[in-house]
Amino acid sequence: MRRLAAALLALSLTAQTQVPAALADTQLADPTREAEARALMETLRCVVCQGQSIADSDATMAGDMRALVRDRIRRGERPAAIRAWLIGRYGDYISYDPPLSPVTWPLWLAPIALLAIGAWLARGSFRRRR
Repeated sequence: MRRLAAALLALSLTAQTQVPAALADTQLADPTREAEARALMETLRCVVCQGQSIADSDATMAGDMRALVRDRIRRGERPAAIRAWLIGRYGDYISYDPPLSPVTWPLWLAPIALLAIGAWLARGSFRRRR
């Protein structure tokens, strides 16, 4: 049992991405790549803070994610590929712009439904005043 636990721990540690922590708060040397990284970081939600992007969050997890984004962009990966990888790893929740799917339909339809209900209530209120 202990061997199994040790093996699983070793496997999980080797599966984690090793990214230099210095990249969390240090900009890339190439301004174009830094702009790409910054634009991507502003569209990704911090999984710890839940209300901030990884660009704005001070959480350690957000710093790790910033470092990961900068490292992958430094190595030449496209922002769309990095975004897809992060969504695959953390789910659609990490994106401030989730894709339209049966799971996210309520997110997209709720504002329209609320506007329709508000218009209907306002219409009824105006009719009573006449």
